[in-house]
Amino acid sequence: MTGILLVGGDSSRFGSPKALALLGGETLAVRAWRILGQACEHRIAVGKAQDALGLPFPVLDDGRPLRASIVGLVAGLGAAPTDLCVALPVDCPLVTAEALDRLADACRDVAMSQLGPLPGAFRKRALPALERGELSIRRAIRSLDTAVVEIDSALLANVNTPADLTALEARLQAASDPIQLARTDQSSGAAVDRTTADSPSDASPHPPSKRRT
Repeated sequence: MTGILLVGGDSSRFGSPKALALLGGETLAVRAWRILGQACEHRIAVGKAQDALGLPFPVLDDGRPLRASIVGLVAGLGAAPTDLCVALPVDCPLVTAEALDRLADACRDVAMSQLGPLPGAFRKRALPALERGELSIRRAIRSLDTAVVEIDSALLANVNTPADLTALEARLQAASDPIQLARTDQSSGAAVDRTTADSPSDASPHPPSKRRT
């Protein structure tokens, strides 16, 4: 299985590249890359070469001027060495390897959470539908065999603004359990439907996910 990290969002509401924002002493990009590494044998980060983020791993240029999640997803799926992939936006820092595994296990053409297609699992046969020019991933996959997996909505919290990040940082300092942290964060309203968005700590009590080939 290949993990696709999406780092090409415009971060307009955040004011600076979200990939470089710090949470719990590590950047959101490094955090997401680590989680993908727990679940996947292969990893690809996709973004814009022009952003020159200086991340400690290579970033595949998506080859398009448009900043949209579907652009990075298409580039990642096309470059992946495996049929099955999971895609994780860089601004969704509470997603766990276990949640990614559940999406992968359910994937037919696509598997998504109850909130939307990202994070999600995709097979390469979804590419033609994603490449038709639709900017909404949800609309692009309407004709595909899509499974919906119920995931704790708090784990799907995303960082849109510096205030969101500050709130997560405060909760991270107060809670060592990422599930507890996520549920505490529900009060912030940070979990959103990620249909068109551009877009856990090491102390997790859950055993590390077995890396998927």
